Amino acid sequence: MYFFIVYLCGVWVFCSSRSHLLVTLLSLEFIALVLYFSVYFYLCNFSYSLFFVVYFLVFSVCEGSLGLSVLVSMVRSHGNDYFQSYSVLQC
Repeated sequence: MYFFIVYLCGVWVFCSSRSHLLVTLLSLEFIALVLYFSVYFYLCNFSYSLFFVVYFLVFSVCEGSLGLSVLVSMVRSHGNDYFQSYSVLQC
């Protein structure tokens, strides 16, 4: 129950703060971290194999690095990380 409440807090931060790209990326990483811990505790309680946890952690790290590369490219091209200063449809 605790993980569900913390997960909902992360989703709420993701949905409510749409001004900065960095805050959005941090909330996505927080959601991934909560999901990681909840799956880890679930698998440990039922004595399952933990290979899925390793795969999930690898994909979470890849998601974070891709998000940071998008953030760096947006800051280099637009000068800030505000969502209002650029359009996704522009090339």
